[in-house]
Amino acid sequence: MITSVAIQGVKGSFHHIVSQQFFDETVRVQECLTFDGVVDSILERQTDAAIMAIENSIAGSIIPNYALIDSHNLHIVGEHYLDIQHHLMALPNQTISDIKEVYSHPMALLQCKAFFKQYPHIKLIEDKDTAEVAQRIQKNQTKHIAAIASRLAAQLFELDIISESIQTIKHNETRFVIVKTKNSEISEDQINKASVKFELDHKRGSLATILNVLSDCKLNLTKIQSLPKIETPWKYAFFVDLTFESYKDFEKAKSIMMIMAQDFKVLGEYKNARQ
Repeated sequence: MITSVAIQGVKGSFHHIVSQQFFDETVRVQECLTFDGVVDSILERQTDAAIMAIENSIAGSIIPNYALIDSHNLHIVGEHYLDIQHHLMALPNQTISDIKEVYSHPMALLQCKAFFKQYPHIKLIEDKDTAEVAQRIQKNQTKHIAAIASRLAAQLFELDIISESIQTIKHNETRFVIVKTKNSEISEDQINKASVKFELDHKRGSLATILNVLSDCKLNLTKIQSLPKIETPWKYAFFVDLTFESYKDFEKAKSIMMIMAQDFKVLGEYKNARQ
């Protein structure tokens, strides 16, 4: 049973919202400034699990988190999709013309870039975490500074929302994964999604051959992400998400890929959140 979870950011962050939705509000949340800190928290057994953003429908994959999961031999035991609504917020009794600077996470700034073209007087500054900026504004009672964060952050830190849903694309989702140091405990009949990693020789047709195996075994590829191997120039590792109706189909594909691919590794077996 999971009673504690590590998140990147502070309460009010999107990771915090995921902890409440995937588990419930009784789970103990440990705030970490970085994803490295999140990983350390579960490796040192300070928490039972961790929540990590892995990809966004606008900005794409969060590649360093793939590498963290792989290099520390963590296991994905679940996933959660969150509708990301970015709100501009500041201390009460201010309008957008009063705002001189906006601090937020680089990903949030990227997703709201078009909105700020209307307000050239506002300087955009990258920061560590969306909710942490909101917390700092409230703590220091800083005027003329705004944050981009969740509605929960505005409520927790008593800020006024100046403008709602300022992200460029209104349907904006982030996929989060729940990771542990051990593999999933759910039964095989509940498992219908897996994340795997493998490497291939740099020769014509090697990836196509693997993709044919997946198709022949009735697996649906929902995500493929390549990551360069730093120690071996021009060689790539592939991170792949697969869905399937029968766990036996996945087992068959897994046995073939273990022979055909190099350094084949299962990163997680879990329930598809998109059913």
